[in-house]
Amino acid sequence: MKYKGYEAVVRFDEDAKIFHGEVIYIKDVITFQEYSNDGLRKAFEDSVEDYLAFCKERGEEADKPFSGNLVS
Repeated sequence: MKYKGYEAVVRFDEDAKIFHGEVIYIKDVITFQEYSNDGLRKAFEDSVEDYLAFCKERGEEADKPFSGNLVS
């Protein structure tokens, strides 16, 4: 999933019956979880929005996702 340039990977924990995801390609840690597939995208977007608001509140610049391109 992608939102505002951030990308997440999602896994399903069969034992706990819950989806859990993590935003990738950034140094900071953004995670989210949801019991249903229907609410997964909203949980991801809400976590990104919470992260951006937290950074703004602290006066810090949010991590930008790595592009994967190397600068030479």
